[in-house]
Amino acid sequence: MRIGDYRQLKWPAAAAGLTAQARLSHLAAGALRTGRPLAIWREPGAAQARLLVARSLEATYTGLPPALDAQAPAGFAFFPFRESDLNPALFLPADVLFDMAQPDVVTVAPAARELVPALTAWLAAEPLEHLAWHYGTQAVPHTATEAEYKELVRIGVEAIEKKEVVKVVSSRAARRSLPADFDPLAAFFELEQKYAQGFVSLVSVPGVGTWLGATPEVLAEVTADGTFHTMALAATQPLTAEFTPRTAIWRQKEIEEQALVARYIVNCFKQLRLREYHETGPRTVVAGQLLHLRTDFEVNLNHVPFPSLGTDMLRLLHPTSAVGGMPKAAAMHFLQKHEGYDRAYYSGFLGPVNVAAPGVARLYVNLRCLQVRANEAILYAGTGLTVDSDPEREWQETEMKMHTVGAVLQ
Repeated sequence: MRIGDYRQLKWPAAAAGLTAQARLSHLAAGALRTGRPLAIWREPGAAQARLLVARSLEATYTGLPPALDAQAPAGFAFFPFRESDLNPALFLPADVLFDMAQPDVVTVAPAARELVPALTAWLAAEPLEHLAWHYGTQAVPHTATEAEYKELVRIGVEAIEKKEVVKVVSSRAARRSLPADFDPLAAFFELEQKYAQGFVSLVSVPGVGTWLGATPEVLAEVTADGTFHTMALAATQPLTAEFTPRTAIWRQKEIEEQALVARYIVNCFKQLRLREYHETGPRTVVAGQLLHLRTDFEVNLNHVPFPSLGTDMLRLLHPTSAVGGMPKAAAMHFLQKHEGYDRAYYSGFLGPVNVAAPGVARLYVNLRCLQVRANEAILYAGTGLTVDSDPEREWQETEMKMHTVGAVLQ
């Protein structure tokens, strides 16, 4: 469904004094109170957030990744690291949209016009002190101790030495208590203020749960001018007064780790027999309080005979070597055998498709994220292993990465 077919619903007079943020909160409260899936996000560099509500969980699409073209439906993709019955691949249709940059209207899809009376009631309702966020029904994942994670790193390095894999990305989960007054929506707005250049998101789906994150990594993007963009983002060190993007010094291990991710993307282009791409980097970039090495890849879709390039690359890229490893099949087998927990939606991907305009899609790797449960949060982080990886350094890197989103719990 094209956004141009949507109906614009004016806010009732009673909402005249509400800020854009308060209006978004009213819509989120109504959606959650009636058991509907929703996604809230703020794109890198954007000034305001958007909210999407799907009519029901049954209305979501499941299965293959969304098509990245102008004919695809508008919606929000939320895909796991590895699809399963417990972690379905979801595409939430854009039945209801609210843009804080245009706070006087709510747009409603033709298929969702029966929601108009409910929307009017949501907007007129008294604000709720605590919103009824959806909680996941899955068991709490195993959370590795420091000793367990260091052993996983050691096993990963051994597998690389034996040439079972070229690279593998190990990860772990950690449990943190929630403050008594923790509000996921307030935490979202705190994150979007802290991380202006990150993709900040809050997704809540019945049975799946509520996920909050601020990721620095583009998986696949198609812009309004017909440009396909992806990136190789890897290697990590803290941002300090001494080490900034201009003065950072990278070890051979980190340079090699990032180069492997870039090579993986080039190999995906080769599988499609595409040679007309532009590569920039690697360069040092800031993501929160961390530094990474990044190489950008762009393709002008107007100049190549690949109308489905965005969709094809998305299916080749996920999961990228930056979250799984190389070769893909061997790395995924290693993780399934040794990692010891279910990543669920951590290191999957998420983002809007055809919401800003037909043919515009922005999908991001779900990093620097946490899962909100009734009384605790589950945090996730990973590290790319090469033959030179040191278990102590890899543990500390996961600690640094968890702090990005975990700071909102303090």
